[in-house]
Amino acid sequence: MLQTIFALPIEDKIFYAVLVFSWTVYIWEAYLAYRQRKIYRTTMHVPTELGKIMDSETFEKSRLYQLDKSNFGFWSGLYSETEGTLILLLGGIPFLWKVSGNFTAHFGFGPEYEISQSLMFLMLATLFSAFTGLPWSLYNTFVIEEKHGFNQQTLSFFLKDAVKKFAVTQCILLPVTSLLLYIIKIGGDYFFIYAWLFTLVVSLILVTIYADYIAPLFDKFTPLPDGELKSEIESMSKSINFPLTKVYVVEGSKRSSHSNAYFYGFFKNKRIVLFDTLLEDYSPLNQTGGTESGTGEESDVAGNESKSKPKNKKQGCSNPEVLAVLGHELGHWKLGHTVKNIVISQMNSFLCFFLFAVLIGRKELFMAFGFHDCQPTLIGLMIIFQFIFSPYNELLSFCLTVLSRRFEFQADAFARNMGRSSELYSALIKLNKDNLGFPVADWLFSMWHYSHPPLLERLRALTGPKQD
Repeated sequence: MLQTIFALPIEDKIFYAVLVFSWTVYIWEAYLAYRQRKIYRTTMHVPTELGKIMDSETFEKSRLYQLDKSNFGFWSGLYSETEGTLILLLGGIPFLWKVSGNFTAHFGFGPEYEISQSLMFLMLATLFSAFTGLPWSLYNTFVIEEKHGFNQQTLSFFLKDAVKKFAVTQCILLPVTSLLLYIIKIGGDYFFIYAWLFTLVVSLILVTIYADYIAPLFDKFTPLPDGELKSEIESMSKSINFPLTKVYVVEGSKRSSHSNAYFYGFFKNKRIVLFDTLLEDYSPLNQTGGTESGTGEESDVAGNESKSKPKNKKQGCSNPEVLAVLGHELGHWKLGHTVKNIVISQMNSFLCFFLFAVLIGRKELFMAFGFHDCQPTLIGLMIIFQFIFSPYNELLSFCLTVLSRRFEFQADAFARNMGRSSELYSALIKLNKDNLGFPVADWLFSMWHYSHPPLLERLRALTGPKQD
């Protein structure tokens, strides 16, 4: 058996090595998911240490929600892996390249117009991916998210949104790809430097314009009204020299009852974006058919099995809790986490382009994937970045997950040092309840996947002795 493998041409060895590694990663991920699913199935009651932060009803809802998500992830992952394997075994990539060439030939663009053919290939590939992924997305939104009370979309809204996303993606992806391919073509021996600089500029531009010009195509952004919350946000930002210019509220409630917050912008032009579902006083989910109950510290989002049923518990956080959450987010900025992530990302990008320059001339890489007569640059990018670099990408992803958890603890500590420990403590509990996060995790699954520390670990750190 081994003699047969060693006797294979190098292009066949590369092809089968890619397949074996891909399935090895899938099996590893499936094993981790199995361990976590076992936790969901067997942990039927609230552990004693969680008794003060989660009631049994919410615990059961979160357990069932996460179990459904995990089961869905198993089947969708199996489908995705099988589809990818069949595409490789049946020569789907060279076939689609040939189809793309036939399309462009109808418009008078022959094989010498490689960039035109590459753009057609890219558009057909993303269209294929959108159609094959649509049933899974529909099931996730209208079965799982609907069942557990998170989905706020209608079918027509969902489909219009999907078409709009595809169109916007193509409007960005195709011009950027064409320019990148052109730079690689004319860049000479040092094209990898120019390609890296180009992608750096594009990424910075996209980050800068996303919330102002791209995100509003899908969601409504409105300035946070003048009042106590806005004044407190501005005061807190000023206290740490955060150059805040605007605070927006995004209408996330028309899609989902999940909540979020983020900031964006470079240099002296920072903006904060708050999801309306995060804000107890602004969320439409609290204002339509809802009544307050007690302190509002629990959310009935998960129990909203029918949208016609009134809510009896509030969604979102109080103003002091929102400020604590923002203290955490601003901690990422003040501690340099944002800059560090950008530097790591760009160092990785430069390394990948350098290695791409080293490998792009290897004809056997193209032959391994069915390209015997041509070596298109776009296909080279796909082969090297997606398949050849996959072991490196897995290792990098794990390292970044470990780093992210460290950053989260540091940002929590920053908010604590601002005197917002108790508010952040209650906010984390509320957000966990609102989003039906399950607070019990398998250690190996958590170590590999959790970019944020488990809830209990964060709460213990907030109440434990201060650390430098």
